[in-house]
Amino acid sequence: MAMILGIGNTLLKDEGIGIHLLNYIEEQNPQWQSCDKIEMIDGGTLSFDLLASIQADQDLIVLDAINLNQSPGTVYCLQDQAMDEFLSQPGKSVHEVSLQDLFDMSRLVDQLPEKRALIGIQPESIDWGCELTAVVQQALPAAEIQIKQILEQWGAISQLKAISDKQKAEENLL
Repeated sequence: MAMILGIGNTLLKDEGIGIHLLNYIEEQNPQWQSCDKIEMIDGGTLSFDLLASIQADQDLIVLDAINLNQSPGTVYCLQDQAMDEFLSQPGKSVHEVSLQDLFDMSRLVDQLPEKRALIGIQPESIDWGCELTAVVQQALPAAEIQIKQILEQWGAISQLKAISDKQKAEENLL
């Protein structure tokens, strides 16, 4: 199973990228919500409550705002070791409990997800406001493509496509 975890604070414009992106992919891919191969979780600003979920799933995709000092709206995909190296850099999280904290705890009990990826978008503004900036909003489809590519690489999307094709065939018979 793959867990897609959106994190961020939706009261601070682009800081809420992970949650807005999670909502976007749920709207664009409603078939994922009824599939037992993908679980989607709104992680908010993270807490220790997410530790069990992270440890329970074999594959993990995290959606978040990340700062790599690039143009706003730039989409990044960091997997496995590259993700770990990025998270280990100080000051990369504004959350009370960082993703790195949860990963460190998972490592201690040898339950770090085998496959993991961070899909991040460079924010433009982290100021008060509940909406994404226009440039970040326009980046959501590119981030969705990255998510689909990872799920396909991990084998989850091909199973979803087979389920979707079967459902369409059954609907055509009605």
